[in-house]
Amino acid sequence: MSEPVESTGDPTSERAAKRSSRLPPARVSPEALAAARGGVTEGLDWLGRAPESKASLLYRFVRLFVRFVCFGLFRFKIATSGQEHIPTGGYLLVAAAHRGWMDPFVVMHALPVEPRSWILGSGPSTFTAPWREWLTKRLGGLLPVWRGGYGIEPHVASARAVLANGGVFVQMPEGTVSGPPGRVGSMRSGWAIIAMRTDAPVLPVAIAGTEELYIGRRMASRVLPATSVRELLGSGWDGGLYAFMRRVLATDRGGELYAKRSGMIEPIFADTKFNRRCDRFQRRGRSAARSEWR
Repeated sequence: MSEPVESTGDPTSERAAKRSSRLPPARVSPEALAAARGGVTEGLDWLGRAPESKASLLYRFVRLFVRFVCFGLFRFKIATSGQEHIPTGGYLLVAAAHRGWMDPFVVMHALPVEPRSWILGSGPSTFTAPWREWLTKRLGGLLPVWRGGYGIEPHVASARAVLANGGVFVQMPEGTVSGPPGRVGSMRSGWAIIAMRTDAPVLPVAIAGTEELYIGRRMASRVLPATSVRELLGSGWDGGLYAFMRRVLATDRGGELYAKRSGMIEPIFADTKFNRRCDRFQRRGRSAARSEWR
């Protein structure tokens, strides 16, 4: 609770004191936002149409407007190199280091207008107002993901749909903007699973200078030569433990054992989240969360 403001008789100073004594608005958690929406949808289920690769007139206009704001008003300067490595279309783009909301714009600045880029981005961070969600869906370019373990399958389906239409599926493998300054943070496994499932070309893009923004800020991006999962893993790779488990679960015995998950494993999560009320961590970082859990 904020302290009451003592009256001084000056209305202007009283209003200023009240404004300074107000607490900042609390940040709404992704879980609370999802509950307020009555549930969430991800990827293609949220988009409701096939992800197009052609640039519409609306998209071209918004792209020009964003470029005017970034380069005209804010006078940002983005140095881009390596664009000769960009494939013709139908590929995965992996960009790092992810340090702010400007990162997708830096990536798109390095790419041509067509084919369209579709970014696997945070729904809670984008849909903070109804008009923003409406405009994003109308314009295209975002396939939302919600933190909380809704599964990888919707995003694999999204990637396949984008690639089938000749588009570019963009991912930020770090999954967060709070990584270490000056170097790439630890990457999550989702991008690798999508790359393995789609077996599409992978285009790495390095970005820098987006962690702090101000007038005239200089940023940079470099497009690296395209590669593939098979090239990264080598000719002797047989799919690893993931492929092994898929083969096991495809058998009758594996399906029988997996069916017992709902009665053996799910109650543990229910007890942890609802009875013990351990539904989120209060501290950031892997080591901090691990100490809090233990």
